[in-house]
Amino acid sequence: MRQRLPARLNRRTVQPLALASAAAVVLAACSAGPKADSSSDLAADGGKNGGPAAIVVEPGADSEKVPVSRKVTVRAQGGSLSSVEVSSPGPGKLSGTWSKDKSVWTSSTPLAPGATYTVNAKGKASDGSPLTENASFTTEAAKNTFVGTYNPDKGAKVGVAMPVSITFNKPIHDKAAVEKKLKVTASPAVEGAWSWMKDRDGKDRIDYRPKEFWKSGTKVTLRMDLAGVDAGNGIYGTQQRVVNFTIGDAVTSTVDVVKKTMTVAKNGKTLRTLKVSTGKKDFETWNGTMVVLGKVPSIRMNSATVGIFGAEAYDMRSVKWDVQLTPSGTYAHAAPWNEGKFGRINASHGCIGMSTTDAKWFYDQVHLGDPVTVVNSTDTVAVNNGYGDWNVDWETWKKGSALN
Repeated sequence: MRQRLPARLNRRTVQPLALASAAAVVLAACSAGPKADSSSDLAADGGKNGGPAAIVVEPGADSEKVPVSRKVTVRAQGGSLSSVEVSSPGPGKLSGTWSKDKSVWTSSTPLAPGATYTVNAKGKASDGSPLTENASFTTEAAKNTFVGTYNPDKGAKVGVAMPVSITFNKPIHDKAAVEKKLKVTASPAVEGAWSWMKDRDGKDRIDYRPKEFWKSGTKVTLRMDLAGVDAGNGIYGTQQRVVNFTIGDAVTSTVDVVKKTMTVAKNGKTLRTLKVSTGKKDFETWNGTMVVLGKVPSIRMNSATVGIFGAEAYDMRSVKWDVQLTPSGTYAHAAPWNEGKFGRINASHGCIGMSTTDAKWFYDQVHLGDPVTVVNSTDTVAVNNGYGDWNVDWETWKKGSALN
């Protein structure tokens, strides 16, 4: 039977954060050296015609509600810079570029909204004397934000078919801008790609998967450097995330609906071949690869939640050893009411049923991210019905990137 789960399992929702973009500020800061008559006089003189050497920061010290569209500029007048650090406790450090003579540093990382940044700059005047400047400023708060929900969670150990998946709660109009700030690295390295889709609830979602299943023991890092990115239509966020996870044992399962068996292997070695009963006519089990989303020891399965009524209706209040494969309601579970049919007759409403003993054994073997591949059935599972990513050929998958 298929049962809709109210919410995807093992998913982490990050707090709402805002995103922004960057351009230039023209505000003067306190100088480290003697004061000229005015900051504009100092800027015009540049320390070249008898004026004092100094470091000038723009935006200036204690500036408030600085537009996130502006850039931070640090200039050594009458000298050069040796180090510049601009940081905020939440968004982190800004990157920047230097002029050829190292007299000017300009931020290249967009500012995040509603953040307080501190600037620490050091250098030296043309006569060799040291220059220092410290300043701080606060950016204006964003009026519209979006939230990213990502999976897997930090520190997780997952199966070889687990993609990196991020679902957004607001429409992403500038998908390329967002995708540019998402990065997945792996050790050992893999060939992989992002691909956009609509989640089952219509939300924008982007998944990253390697060309082939991950290798066991691979260490994976997701970096979300979204602070300052404008997702389009004035929707911003400040997400800065580093999410590390590890790939566990290669536990793979293959269900043959004609043979009515499920063969389970671990790291290439077959563990057991179980007798199963899959979907009957008009309720066939999805063909293709599904990925374990989670598991619960007992669940209520009511056919009304998946649109099955009348003579085929059912309401099972305590179905045991349930491994969820799709949000649309596909599970592998114990089905003692079909005893005598396992290995002989397909009699379910789309789920993979087996004896209670076999179901408990299977439940203990699999974890989040393990693949379950169904062969010789009909209607391949959709890419957004859970993690149907593996049912898309590699060339088509890559075309789903906004950067192609």
